Amino acid sequence: MEHVASGSLVRDGTILLGAGLFFVLVFRRLGLGATLGFLVAGALVGPQLLGLVGDAEGKMGFAELGITLLLFIVGLELSPPRLWRLKEDILGLGLLQVVASGIAIAAILAVAAHFSMAAALAVGMPLALSSTAQVLPMLQSSGRLRTPFGERAFSILLFQDLSIIPMITIITAMSRNPADMGGPPGWVLVLYTVLAITGLVAAGRFVLRPLFRLIGNLGEREMFVFAALFTVIAAAALMQSLGLSTALGAFVAGVMLADSPYRHELETDVEPFRSILLGLFFLSVGMMLNLEAIAERPLFVVAMAAALIATKTAIVTVLGLVFRMKWRPALALGLLLSQGGEFGFVLLGQAQNAYLIAPEAASLFGAIITLSMATTPFLMAATRAFREQPIVSDDARDGPTADGANAVIVGYGRFGQTVGQMLLAQDIPVTLIDTDIEMIDIAAEFGSKVYYGDGTRIDLLRQAGAAEAELILFCMDGDQLDETTVEAIHEAFPNAALYVRAFDRRALVKLKGGPARYVVREVLESAIRMARLAMRDLGVSAADIDRAEDMYRARDKERLRIQIEAGDLRAARAQVAAEQPWGGGGAQ
Repeated sequence: MEHVASGSLVRDGTILLGAGLFFVLVFRRLGLGATLGFLVAGALVGPQLLGLVGDAEGKMGFAELGITLLLFIVGLELSPPRLWRLKEDILGLGLLQVVASGIAIAAILAVAAHFSMAAALAVGMPLALSSTAQVLPMLQSSGRLRTPFGERAFSILLFQDLSIIPMITIITAMSRNPADMGGPPGWVLVLYTVLAITGLVAAGRFVLRPLFRLIGNLGEREMFVFAALFTVIAAAALMQSLGLSTALGAFVAGVMLADSPYRHELETDVEPFRSILLGLFFLSVGMMLNLEAIAERPLFVVAMAAALIATKTAIVTVLGLVFRMKWRPALALGLLLSQGGEFGFVLLGQAQNAYLIAPEAASLFGAIITLSMATTPFLMAATRAFREQPIVSDDARDGPTADGANAVIVGYGRFGQTVGQMLLAQDIPVTLIDTDIEMIDIAAEFGSKVYYGDGTRIDLLRQAGAAEAELILFCMDGDQLDETTVEAIHEAFPNAALYVRAFDRRALVKLKGGPARYVVREVLESAIRMARLAMRDLGVSAADIDRAEDMYRARDKERLRIQIEAGDLRAARAQVAAEQPWGGGGAQ
């Protein structure tokens, strides 16, 4: 019997993983995301279609750990200081979105579908939630998760995830299931929640951190995996024993470890389990979809999915405008959060167990959530030209103005941003110039005013106030400046000291004899720093490290002198070959 059960488990696992792998690859290739691929795979191999895999309910119970792990990783991204900084968006924008969307959708169901008030509310609340599992990867892949736009989307998603607890409490309070009647009242659940969170906070500070410090000192890599899973499951078990959300316990545990030195190690250890179990969760949801009930009312599913998307888009867009967003980002935020979410499936199951909705209704609204999730990538792609700030022609971009800045920085990429932010930290007025329109728009989201223009042109520099500036710093990437241009700029603005970022030794040789006060080879100092750290970790003494650095700098300076005098990198080739047996490094 055990052999049969084991064989069945292996067979089911093979089928589920194979189907999930195939459909996720196909759907990712089509730009539809992994979530929809898992749902379709589960529906196909489940009992409704091919019938290759059964016991969806049993697999769902195990797979819900994926939701728990997802919230743990979300918590790891949120240190308490960052949570406090986002409090206005979390408690303001997030709260208003959940309440407004839930009430609006419940009203639509009560009027259009003739649901009772309790049933409409039990369904409207789950549909108000969006998909953290779908939206966060979209933000990460587009590089917008850490932008103000991404943080607002994240704040709403976070409040939605946290609102599961009061939603479960409300559904339990409305329950028609006799088994729920003897449960604790709502105020007791709130008290339990506060006490449990307090206990988890204390455990995180006085138990978890010392535990991970001990494991780190022992150097046991595998024990980090065990300890991370123990942390998540223990926090979830505590909440479950109190009748609360297991996901909340995992989230609090994550927040308590967010500012610890073990955060990235924990995230790396938990991520594979989270990915597998979350995929299994969506496979199980697909298996549990009642396709016959959906086939009987396809127009209802499509119409409700459209109403859900339109309602949530409108509410989030209006709230974004109220919270001082421009209309294009507000619309983008509304479209991004317009779908139903994975926690909706969990709450629909709660409503079904509470006898507030029939199993067929749970399947119908599960299909509505699924369809709404499928539309998000299409909506974002179809509305990109409309909702994004239009790229105007070069001539229409604001050019720099002479505003009395002490320094003009040309090029505001990774190099120029560091230079500019350090100068601004000392209250040194700076004018920023760049030609990368996308970067200019992203910088604006962070509050930096970057002017469009070619900063190597004398007329544009004059317009930017270079004649009055004390410094002109060229921080562009690549080999964009030659000695002729530098000399012309120096002649036009003789009172400004010129600083030039040199891409490599070749650029340095070309520019070193010119009028630039400093020519900085962009990777030299960071490479020397890494070499010093490497020697230190190998046990080389500080005196020997300093001696090695001094020797390298002296030889490098001598090579540069020879190369500059000759105007040719190959002039010091023999010296480089003598120093390095492999003969490399001539152009660094």
